[in-house]
Amino acid sequence: MSARENILQRIRAQSGRQGETNDAERAAAREHIAKHARSPLPSIAQGDPVTGFIAECARVKTSVEQVASLQAVPQAAARYLSENALQMHAVGWSALASLDWQGAGIDFEDRLANKDDLVGITDCFCAIGETGTLLLLSSPTTPKLHALLPETHICVVSRARIVTCMEDAFGLLRKERGELPRATFFVSGPSRTADIEQTIVIGAHGPYRVHVLLVP
Repeated sequence: MSARENILQRIRAQSGRQGETNDAERAAAREHIAKHARSPLPSIAQGDPVTGFIAECARVKTSVEQVASLQAVPQAAARYLSENALQMHAVGWSALASLDWQGAGIDFEDRLANKDDLVGITDCFCAIGETGTLLLLSSPTTPKLHALLPETHICVVSRARIVTCMEDAFGLLRKERGELPRATFFVSGPSRTADIEQTIVIGAHGPYRVHVLLVP
C-alpha cells in the first residue's frame, strides 16, 4: 500500500466507511460538486461591493484612485508614477495598448514582462469586494508576468466588475468562461511574507506596490 492509499484509507475509516469508494459514493460526490452550493455569507459581504472593495484595499495596502473614464487611465497612471518617483516606463496588456500613453508621458510597451521591468499595467477579470482582491486569468493576451515580475503593479478595475464575494467571482467565471483557464490567480495587496522570524517583508514574491485605477 502506498503512503497516499494509506492516508486515504485512514480518513475513510475515521468517517465510518469501510472498503473502497463505490460508484454510488462517487456519483453523490459529483452531484454535490455540480450544484456549486453556496455557504452562508458573512455580514461584511452584505453591503455595497464597491464600497467594501475600496475599504478592503486600504486594509491590504492596495492604493486606489477613482478615475472618470478608461480614457483617463494613462494620465492617472502617470500621476501615480510621478508622485512616487517611479520611472515613466511600463509593460502592459494588449487590451490597454490603444490608450494614449504617449500623451501622458508614459513609454508603454505591449510585450511580455521581464526581470528588468519595474512597472506592469493590467486589467482584471473581476474584483472581490469582501476581500479587496483582484482576480486575474492567464491567457496569451493577459500574461500573468505583468502582475508578478514588476515591482509596481497598476490594475485597471471596472466598478461594474466588482462582485460581492469569492462565491460570486467563481459564479461569474463559470457563467462567462465555463472552465478555468490554465492559471487563475488572486491578488490581495502587495506581496508579503513573514516566513523569516515572523517579520513582515513586502515584495518578497511579487510587487512592492499594487495600485488600482477604478473606472466606471
